[in-house]
Amino acid sequence: MDGPSARAAGAATATFAAGCFWGVEAAFRKVEGVVSTRVGYAGGQTANPTYRQVCSGTTGHAETVEVAFDPARVTYEDLLAVFWKCHDPTQRNRQGPDVGSQYRSVIFYHDASQEASARASKAALERSGRLRRPVATEIVAAGTFWEAEAYHQKYLEKQGRASCASTVR
Repeated sequence: MDGPSARAAGAATATFAAGCFWGVEAAFRKVEGVVSTRVGYAGGQTANPTYRQVCSGTTGHAETVEVAFDPARVTYEDLLAVFWKCHDPTQRNRQGPDVGSQYRSVIFYHDASQEASARASKAALERSGRLRRPVATEIVAAGTFWEAEAYHQKYLEKQGRASCASTVR
């Protein structure tokens, strides 16, 4: 189920930026307990930015995915695990061929519990030895999420593609 009614039906919200939002959205849509997703822009200073503006790198926004989820079916920590796996969190302002601050890795937390979980998860990943470089992911309070243009929503599904090979492993 998608749309505003899905988010209003007791779903919690998680917000992540991990490169091109098409592949990131596709990764989260596969998770049992995810009620809906929206792609858009967060973390910048321009009100209601367009894709073209965000791609110019002048708005400060990152391509972002807002995830509505049922906490009785999937935990925020489970979503963090998907986040870490669907991109390279050691890249600063880059994912695959996509370069610029709009492709940075960010966890936008919505409350103190999400912040604590995000910080603990990042620390655990850094200690794991799984990565060769330090984690570059930012962890910041969620601000305004600006929904992207309609043609970006569920883009890979509309194109009949399973993934965005350059951004999702």
